[in-house]
Amino acid sequence: MNDVYTSPLSARYAGREMQKIWSPDFKFSTWRRLWLALAEAEQELGLPITDEQLDEMRAHLTDIDYETAAAREKEVRHDVMAHVFTFGKACPKAAGIIHLGATSCYVGDNTDIICLRESLRLIKKKLVRVIDAAASFAEKWKDVPCLGFTHFQAAQPTTVGKRATLWLRDLLSDLERLDFEEEHLSFFGCKGATGTGASFLALFDGDREKVLELERRIARKMGFEKITPVSGQTYSRKTDYQILAVLSGIAQSLHKFSNDTRLLSHLKEFDEPFEAGQIGSSAMAYKRNPMRSERIAALARYIITDAQNAAFTAAGQWLERTLDDSANRRLSLPEAFLAADGILSLAENILRHGKIYPARCRRHLEEELPFLATENILMALVARGGDRQALHEKIRVHSVAAAQNVKENGGENDLLSRLRSDPAFALSEAEWAAALDVRGFIGMAPEQTEAFLKDWVAPVLEANRAEGDESEITV
Repeated sequence: MNDVYTSPLSARYAGREMQKIWSPDFKFSTWRRLWLALAEAEQELGLPITDEQLDEMRAHLTDIDYETAAAREKEVRHDVMAHVFTFGKACPKAAGIIHLGATSCYVGDNTDIICLRESLRLIKKKLVRVIDAAASFAEKWKDVPCLGFTHFQAAQPTTVGKRATLWLRDLLSDLERLDFEEEHLSFFGCKGATGTGASFLALFDGDREKVLELERRIARKMGFEKITPVSGQTYSRKTDYQILAVLSGIAQSLHKFSNDTRLLSHLKEFDEPFEAGQIGSSAMAYKRNPMRSERIAALARYIITDAQNAAFTAAGQWLERTLDDSANRRLSLPEAFLAADGILSLAENILRHGKIYPARCRRHLEEELPFLATENILMALVARGGDRQALHEKIRVHSVAAAQNVKENGGENDLLSRLRSDPAFALSEAEWAAALDVRGFIGMAPEQTEAFLKDWVAPVLEANRAEGDESEITV
């Protein structure tokens, strides 16, 4: 349908797996699974529910009549009751026991927890694949020197691979936070209208142990061991914030990564993937804009901002519950995950198929190397008895003149020729070669990269194998 709005997150950015988790089919079939689990547990604990009723419910978990549900909701203005009615029409024998003792949040909140759990698992799978791709990138380029930058001004050299370890460091911390939140995610349970379990206590004639056991059995049926210990009508909305904060962290890491790739693209040291027929600009046919990196930045900002929705929602709750969370969460939760899914796919694509240009890295190093080498030259001359302060002043004068030649005249960096022509810098060719050897400027970058990959990244990848095929990007 092209005459109504469609979210770009679905049409352009997110993968099909993530879209399925937040789809109406997944949501409403999970509602029905929860109603079945409730009825099964109630029967097991002695309520008069027949096997025939349960079998009828099992037979209709996925054949949802959306037209009937929509018509009913328009009439009653209540989505849960509309689907209770629709499920009951499909299961006439079970209609009277569907949703028995429950409130709307029994299906709504438990389904949200299940969606959050499944989404975190998919995000983790994709995050591990990005970590794997970044590790391969770092290993491949660990020995290739490049100019380092602070303030985007030329600084001490590093290596291409060492730079990638900075991306990896952030991504590993994101994975750690994700694991923490998934491990601590609890099933909401069935606690009634204000979280006291009063309706279920009435159903079981005051048998408190049966009320507790009911919740435990339902949780196990839905794949959970942990249950929220206390609540109002809903689970705490801080849970949403804590999980979206994980996505915000991933977004921050990948935004920084995309900043770096865009800067390196400008320097012509790196190109993100660019297909044979791809168009970079509608006006300038020669351009190869880093559009995938730019898309990461755009969606990452959205995720970071969207996490604030959950923060405001958690802060704005009233007493045992208020409904001003509902409409916001229908947007903020799925959209954060859809956007995160999209940027992880893009990051993996860029890392696996982007291209480094070592010759261009070397060119930039050579342009700045004369300035960088002056400290080595100074130390070599001082070691032979030279006056450090006098030599330092000569280097300063020559450096200023060379920089002026580059900036004002558009000339080459002629600092080395200036120094070589000055009798105060009488070094042998071997000494000049040693002073200008780029390997003398990259410190422990290759060794740091190897150690980090071995001691920090490899154990994580071993414990979390990067499963599945590379994610396909749509545009």
